[in-house]
Amino acid sequence: MKTVKFLYVYILHCSDNSFYTGITNNPERRFKQHLLGINKESYTYSRRPIELVYCELFTDFNIALEWEARIKKWSRAKKEALIAGNWKKLSELAACKNVTSHLNEFRRQTEILQKLEDKT
Repeated sequence: MKTVKFLYVYILHCSDNSFYTGITNNPERRFKQHLLGINKESYTYSRRPIELVYCELFTDFNIALEWEARIKKWSRAKKEALIAGNWKKLSELAACKNVTSHLNEFRRQTEILQKLEDKT
């Protein structure tokens, strides 16, 4: 019989209003460790009390690791949208807004074509 293993990606809201993103196979135990300040060198040690604001279960370890790494790179606004379950806002925040974006190039080309059509 094969044992199914899980990983959880979680976000803590810290007393300094920052977010901490982590990964664990036991969220209850890990949250208690953060609360108790087991490791004085950890990010959350001096930022207690903390609150668990997001926790998601994964059965694929690679996807869990990728998700944790991705969230850690996100802006505060994107993390807040995820925590709130606001998928529309998260999608808007994730949209590329760079000048070199392919969407911007498409818009530019569309505007040029529109101007050419208006002249004819």
